[in-house]
Amino acid sequence: MQLVIVESPAKAKTIEKYLGSDFKVLASYGHIRDLPPKDGSVDPDDGFAMTWQNYGDKTKQLKAITDESKKATRLILATDPDREGEAISWHVLEVLRAKKALPEKVDRVTFNAITKEAVTAAMAHPRELDEDLIDAYRARRALDYLVGFTLSPVLWRKLPGAKSAGRVQSVSLRLIVEREREIEAFRPQEYWSVTAQMEQAGQAFEARLTIHDGNKLGKMDLADESQAMLAKTAVENGLFTIETVETKPLTRNPPPPFTTSTLQQEAARKLGYSASHTMRIAQQLYEDGAITYMRTDGVQMDGSAISAARKAIADRYDASYVPDSPRIYKTKAKNAQEAHEAIRPTSFTKTSVGSGDHAKLYDLILKRAMASQMASARLERTTVEMLDGTGKTGLRANGQVVKFAGFLALYEEGRDDDKDDDGGLLPAMSKGDSPAKKAVDAIQHFTQPPPRYSEASLVKKMEELGIGRPSTYASIIKTLKDRAYVRIEKNRFFAEESGRLLTGFLERFFDRYVAYDYTAGLEDELDEVSGGRAQWQAILEAFWHDFKPKTVEVMEKLPSEVTAELDIFLEPYLFPEKEDGSDPRLCPRCNEGKLALRGGRFGAFVACSNYPECKFTRRFAQGGGANADEDEGPQELGVDPDSDEKITRKVGRFGPYVEKGEGKEAKRSSIPKDIPAEDFGLEWAVKLLSLPREVGIHPESGEPVMAQIGRYGPYLSHNGKSASLENTQEVFEIGMNAAVAKLADAAKSGGRGRGKMEPLKIMGAHPRTEAEIKLMDGRFGPYVTDGTTNASLPKTVDKDQLTLEEAAQLIDDRAAKGPAKKRAKKAAPKKKAPAKKKPAAKKKPAAKKPAAKKAPAKAKAKAKAE
Repeated sequence: MQLVIVESPAKAKTIEKYLGSDFKVLASYGHIRDLPPKDGSVDPDDGFAMTWQNYGDKTKQLKAITDESKKATRLILATDPDREGEAISWHVLEVLRAKKALPEKVDRVTFNAITKEAVTAAMAHPRELDEDLIDAYRARRALDYLVGFTLSPVLWRKLPGAKSAGRVQSVSLRLIVEREREIEAFRPQEYWSVTAQMEQAGQAFEARLTIHDGNKLGKMDLADESQAMLAKTAVENGLFTIETVETKPLTRNPPPPFTTSTLQQEAARKLGYSASHTMRIAQQLYEDGAITYMRTDGVQMDGSAISAARKAIADRYDASYVPDSPRIYKTKAKNAQEAHEAIRPTSFTKTSVGSGDHAKLYDLILKRAMASQMASARLERTTVEMLDGTGKTGLRANGQVVKFAGFLALYEEGRDDDKDDDGGLLPAMSKGDSPAKKAVDAIQHFTQPPPRYSEASLVKKMEELGIGRPSTYASIIKTLKDRAYVRIEKNRFFAEESGRLLTGFLERFFDRYVAYDYTAGLEDELDEVSGGRAQWQAILEAFWHDFKPKTVEVMEKLPSEVTAELDIFLEPYLFPEKEDGSDPRLCPRCNEGKLALRGGRFGAFVACSNYPECKFTRRFAQGGGANADEDEGPQELGVDPDSDEKITRKVGRFGPYVEKGEGKEAKRSSIPKDIPAEDFGLEWAVKLLSLPREVGIHPESGEPVMAQIGRYGPYLSHNGKSASLENTQEVFEIGMNAAVAKLADAAKSGGRGRGKMEPLKIMGAHPRTEAEIKLMDGRFGPYVTDGTTNASLPKTVDKDQLTLEEAAQLIDDRAAKGPAKKRAKKAAPKKKAPAKKKPAAKKKPAAKKPAAKKAPAKAKAKAKAE
C-alpha cells in the first residue's frame, strides 16, 4: 500500500479518485506542528536551533497517518507546490521519523493543478524534498518568532495598550498610518474650470477652456470665482471655429493572467471580497480541481493551456479575436513562488463552476485567463482644438471610440480610483467648422487628499514595495483588523488610535525595522535562501546581531522617558502649528499649562502640565487638528434643578458621559450615540441622569414598567422581562399602552425578552448542508444561524457586506469548535470525582481518623477566639 499525504480532506477526496486501489490518501489538515508560543523556542546561541511542538488538535490526524505509514511500502508527500507545502511535508517526515514509522521509500511530488493528468504525471516523476525551500521556511518562521517574542514584551512594558508587533504586519500598518497623516496634513486648494456645451450636426459634446487671455491654462490657474467668471464671459462672447482635428490610433493589450496579488485586487474591486475571503474560495476551487494553484507570483501559462484558451476564444468569438501568435508573459519577481503558473482554469471548456461566490470568482479567473490570450483592442482618440475670433480664447474636446473590441469584449481590468477618461464619440468635424454653443458653465473644485487604502490598493502597494509575499497578505490584513489597529469603513482602511501610537513608537525606536526598503531587502534575502544562493542561519545572525541590542536598549528606558521621546517625535501630529501663530501646546482650558503626551493604564493621552489643578485631557487619536479641543476636559453644563448639584460632561475610556455630583456618590450616565452632539446640553443631561423612568403600572401584574438605557441600548423592563426600544427618545416618550404591547410582543417571540427575533436578512441555503442561513441581531451583536449552530460575526466583518459563503464558513468554523467546549464541561466534574470517592469507601477506621484530627483543631480555634 502507498500512502499519500496532502493538506486538506477536500484535496484528498479529489486525488483519491485519480489513483488506484493501491493508494491511501490522508490529509494533515494543514501544518501539524509549530514553534511553541513561549520564550526559547528559537535559540540564537545554538545556531538558531528550533524546538517544534505538535498541535494538540492534530493528535487524531497524526495517529492515523502514523498507523497507515507503518503499514505502507511507500510514503508520497503531495502537499502544495510552494514553500509552505514543502514545510508541511518536511514536518510530516520529521514526525514520522521520530516515531520510527517511515516506510523504506519516501517521495515528494507536486502538481500545479488537481487534474487526473497532472496528478498521474506527478506520481510518475517524484523528487526529494527541496532543502532550500525548507531552509527558507525555517528562516522566515524564526524571523517572525524572534521579532514577535522579543519586541512584544518591550511594547507591553513601555507602551500601554499595545498588543503586539510583527515583522511584516508593522510595516503594512505604517502604510495605513502614513496615509492617514497625509490626509490630515492636506489643505484643500480651490480652483475652477470652465466648460462649454457644444453641438455639431445635432450631436452634443463638451469642450473645456484651455487657452485664456492668450495663455495656456493650467489646472489650477483659475484660482477663484472672480477669475472664473471673467473666463466664462470670454467663452460666452466668443464665436469658436475649429482649428485642428487630430485623430490617433491606439492599441490596448490585455493584462496577464492572475497572480495571487492581482486576483485579490480584482476580487476586491469587482466583487467586494476581502483578501482572506478570496483566498478561501480560491483554495476550495483549487481543491475541487477547477483552477490551478492560487499562491503564485507567476504570470506564465502552460503551453497546452494557452492552446486550450485560444481554441475557447475562437469557439466563443471568431478568428479575428485570436492573435496570430500566442502571448507569452514573463514574471518580474525573483523566484516567483518557485516558478508556478499563473492562476487559470484547469479546463477552458468549463464556463461555470459551483454557485454563489465560488461561481463569481471562477468566472473572474476564467475571463482574465482567456482575455490574456485575446487580440489587442484597437481604439481611436480624437482631439479637437477651437479658437475664437481673437485667438485669445481656446477650447478643447476629446473623444475616444473603440474600433475593434478585442479582449475588451470579454474583460476590462478594474481600477482602484476613478480617473478622468477621454469623452465618448465626438461628431464628425472638420477644420473651419463652427459648432453651436448651447451653454457655458464655471465649476468650482477643490483639490482632494490622497484616498485611504482599500484592500485592493493596499495589496498593490505592498507588492510594489516588496513587503511580504502575496500569499501572506490576507493573513496580514486580518491580523491588523483583529488587533484593532485599523478599522474598515466603506471598504477603506482607517488607522485606529492604538495603530497610530504603535507606528509612532516603532518609527522612533525601531525605525530600521519598519523601513520599507529594509523589509523588502529581507524578503529578497529569503528568496536567495529558497534559490540556494544564501545560507539561512547567516541571514538570521546578521538580523539578530543588530535587533537584540536595540530591544535591550529600549527596555532599559523608563516608561516616562519613552513617553517624553514620543512627545517630541509626534509633535507635528499632536501639536501642529496654528494659523494664528499661537502656541499649539498652550492648554485651552487654563491658558497657562503646556500640553504634553502622557502614558496611562489604557494607552497614551494628552494632558495639561498643571495637573491636578487643571484636569484638561485629550485623547491621543484626536491629534492637534482643528476640532481637537471641542470635546476636551470636563465641561460644566449647569445645575440640576431639583438637587442643585453641578452636572458635568466628561470623556472617559468608553466615550462621553455626564456626571452629577462628585466623588464616589456621583451619578453617571453614558451619552447615547443617537443624540446629536449639537443638540446635547443640560436638558438632555438631566433627563439621562433621571433614569430609570417609571412608565406606569402594568394593568395585569400591578408591577411597574420601567424605561431605561442599558449596555445594549434602550429597553423596557417589567417583572423580570424586557423589550427593546427603537431609540433614546422613546425612553422618555413611550406611553403605557405602547409599552404593554411591546412587552407582549417580546414575550411571544421567545427572544430572551428583547423584542421580536426577526431575521435581518435571509442569506440563502448553506452551500454544503443546504440549511437556510439567517442573519440575526442578537443581544451581543449580529450573528448567523442555520437553525442548529449560531455564529457571531467578528468585529471586522460588516454585516451589510456579509456574503453567503462567509456566513456558511462562520457557521462551519463555529460548529467545528463544538467538541472542544463539550470536553471543557466534562473536565470540571472529573476533578471533583476523586474527592467524592473517599467518603464513598465508608471504611470505619478512615472515617474516624479525620474526625479525631478535626476535633482538636476546632477546639483550639474556639480557645483562641475566646
